[in-house]
Amino acid sequence: MGSEEVKLLGLWVSPFVRRVEWALKLKGVEYEYVEEDIFDKSPLLLELNPVHKKVPVLVHAGKVVLESFLILEYLDETWKQYPLLPQDPYDRAMARFWAKFAEEELLYVSWIALCSQGDEKERNFKLSIEAMEKIEGELKGKKFFGGETIGYLDLVMGWISYWLPVWEEVGSMKILDPQNFPSTTAWMNNFLSHPVIKDNLPPRDKMIVYFQKRSKEIGSLMASTRKG
Repeated sequence: MGSEEVKLLGLWVSPFVRRVEWALKLKGVEYEYVEEDIFDKSPLLLELNPVHKKVPVLVHAGKVVLESFLILEYLDETWKQYPLLPQDPYDRAMARFWAKFAEEELLYVSWIALCSQGDEKERNFKLSIEAMEKIEGELKGKKFFGGETIGYLDLVMGWISYWLPVWEEVGSMKILDPQNFPSTTAWMNNFLSHPVIKDNLPPRDKMIVYFQKRSKEIGSLMASTRKG
């Protein structure tokens, strides 16, 4: 199984799409990549993901798999080479726990911190620091989350190593202080130095421009919603 055609619909700047691409490349799976415009969604995207109308969308042998966490698990069960999830049931459960934690308690709040101003920005900035402290504790003494090789949780949290510093620069905030987060800093360096990762990152200067524009748009929308 796994030899049929694979297609990935994505967006160049999306960390959710990128984690799927990393997994495909680590496993040596050939695939066709289709770039989407989330502001002018293609008929193909609307057909394949009519519920959320979002990327990533994986198509394998005519079957559609949605949501990056689920896609990663699907890839791991379909292509056995280079396992991503731990073999032990408890370790798998903990990997899923930390994946959910990072998505809900760090990614979301740091994005709000980027896009907001005043008290809202400060509150979410502090929540981001608190979440990072917990992740730092989980990484202590480890090269990667699962041991000596990149696995599921590293791919899920990979955005911390590259996207979060961009958000910090755009949002004039500092969450990842190396003195406060030495284990996370070491992990970031290890992660970004892996050939599959470093050769498959979006251009940083282009990301800066994109997130400057996007954060202003979201910030204006948030402000108008509060006034309303």
